Amino acid sequence: MKRLILFFTLAYLISWIIWLPLYAPAFGLHLLPVLPLHHALGGLGPLIAAFVTQALYGGKQGLRSLLKDCIQPRSGWVLLLALISPFVLEIAALWADSLISGRSLSLEGFFYSREFPDVHPLLFFVYNLVFFGWGEEAGWRGFALPRIQQRYKAFISALILSALWAIWHWPLFLYRPGYVSMDVAGVAGWCISLLTGSILLSWLYNASRGSVLVCAIFHATVDIAFTAKALSPEATGYMGALITIWGIATIFFLRPRYELPVS
Repeated sequence: MKRLILFFTLAYLISWIIWLPLYAPAFGLHLLPVLPLHHALGGLGPLIAAFVTQALYGGKQGLRSLLKDCIQPRSGWVLLLALISPFVLEIAALWADSLISGRSLSLEGFFYSREFPDVHPLLFFVYNLVFFGWGEEAGWRGFALPRIQQRYKAFISALILSALWAIWHWPLFLYRPGYVSMDVAGVAGWCISLLTGSILLSWLYNASRGSVLVCAIFHATVDIAFTAKALSPEATGYMGALITIWGIATIFFLRPRYELPVS
């Protein structure tokens, strides 16, 4: 329990301190310098917290174990699922949108982000993989999940982790456009999507026998698919619904878990 308390405390503090210049204006502070990719740098907080906590409690052996988890896929089919499933859902959402709206199905901008429309898709994938894939998943799934699962079943562990993961996002509601503009219904939908993501990522982690790499890739590809230029607001909603349905279906497969020897 001490390890988890230290990890979450560090994860919150590191990310929130890095993000401070971005959300300080909400409190009337406007003089703090903002760096390039400043928001992305805060995504590395859970990764740093995981490795610091592991170094303090697990030593070199623990660090090597966590590093292996971050680079080994361990299951080819689960890795492939993590890589392509978000894009399959994106196509399904576009198809549903075309059927309902009568608009022609178009894949233009399929791999390109609305936020970074001029960035090459491969570079955008690397960006998401490093800062929000490994940056987050080395901590949430790589360090925290197996330790929570020592006490609780996989589904309950996913629920607990989703709540702690949601708290980490708190500063984003002070400066990120998509978060600042959320009303009560938007926040509720966001919480549901985060819970769904936690369930899916927990299943992927356990199904891949503890591969952080698989979770990091899925985290990255989901972010890419959800922010694709090809998606209209309606199609984005359909994709969210499909992800939610998948998450609910996954609950029935969360009974077994990967028994990780925690050092």
